[in-house]
Amino acid sequence: MSMTITEKILAAHADLDRVEPGDLINARVDIALANDITAPISIDRFEKSGATKVFDKNAVILVPDHFVPNKDINSAMQAKVLREFAKAQDLTYFYDAGEMGVEHALLPEQGLVLPGDLIIGADSHTCTYGGLGAFATGMGSTDLAAAMVTGEVWLKVPETMKFVFTGKLNPYVEGKDLILYTIGDIGVDGALYRSMEFTGSVIDNLGMAGRLTMANMAIEAGAKNGIFIPDEATEEYVSGRAKREYKFYTSDEDAEYTLVKEYDVSNIEPQIAFPHLPENSRGISDVGEIAIDQVVIGSCTNGRIEDMRSAASILKGKKIAKGLRLIIIPATPWIYRTAMDEGLFKIFLDAGAIISPPTCGPCLGGHMGILAKGEKAVATTNRNFVGRMGHPESEVYLASPVVAAASAVLGKIGGPDQVM
Repeated sequence: MSMTITEKILAAHADLDRVEPGDLINARVDIALANDITAPISIDRFEKSGATKVFDKNAVILVPDHFVPNKDINSAMQAKVLREFAKAQDLTYFYDAGEMGVEHALLPEQGLVLPGDLIIGADSHTCTYGGLGAFATGMGSTDLAAAMVTGEVWLKVPETMKFVFTGKLNPYVEGKDLILYTIGDIGVDGALYRSMEFTGSVIDNLGMAGRLTMANMAIEAGAKNGIFIPDEATEEYVSGRAKREYKFYTSDEDAEYTLVKEYDVSNIEPQIAFPHLPENSRGISDVGEIAIDQVVIGSCTNGRIEDMRSAASILKGKKIAKGLRLIIIPATPWIYRTAMDEGLFKIFLDAGAIISPPTCGPCLGGHMGILAKGEKAVATTNRNFVGRMGHPESEVYLASPVVAAASAVLGKIGGPDQVM
């Protein structure tokens, strides 16, 4: 019987021959992760359950990345909870201090999340790992605590939507633009509790960074998960870093989809998502004159080395607009070091940027770039809700690294063609 890749992964982890949309299953978990905001709640529930040991010390991963380096006493206490639990449980993978990176960039880089996995995390952007061909989804801290005890999770099998991208990408159009365009088309609830499967000739030629970016924002369309069929590019990415065995799954040719959407990417230009929803996307040519105060390039969406290189290609030899703040945040220590070794830091610093250590910081209005009342920012992050990056009367515009970098030079929202 035919199944989609999502259905096959769920069936395998539930020890079933077949699953169908709507089925309720108990499934084995390969990885359970949490951060410094969500893990303390999970740890509290874990301890109140009477459990003494996590189901697998190699499978429970904790990454304090949201308010680090700790911005105040409360955030320091949160991180301390993780540190003490990791020590007590002898967790193999606890990332602190100089090893810490933004979790959804760090785990793929370290080979801890792999194709064919079932991954759950107490963070909505856990769906990032679908870029590797895994089923990955976010859930609440209490649900995660149960998985930390049992190694299992209760799930409803989602329906699957297929998104087929064909044609030739226009200059400066990246994975971020494809997903913003898609969300703009179907809306923030257009894939509610569904799987978003991305495919087509354009996807076949899209690098892993672009795939991870697109899967990362599947939740912004309400999806349960986003997923790509693993291929040679996936193998090249994971083969040298995988910490354990993995398996490639694919969708059957006659698998059933609740909806199929086809996009000719030759019709897609660099995108900007206007406040206060990711679905408010429009092409760069339709933006108009919007002066900005700050630009942030980083996050679990666009803080990878490819994103750093894209931004540097625009900023090289240029200065940011007077009075504007440009904050660059490499997502992991390896990305930080690589960007430094490649001379990207010199480009950023010469342009007038601030370079931050790895952190989620400004994305959630935590620190390292809070917006004041009335300020406007262009960010390569994933959400632009009211008050997301600071004051409720500030505004966030979502964009790709090249658009963000160009906007920093212009002092207003604009495309790379305007500065190159």
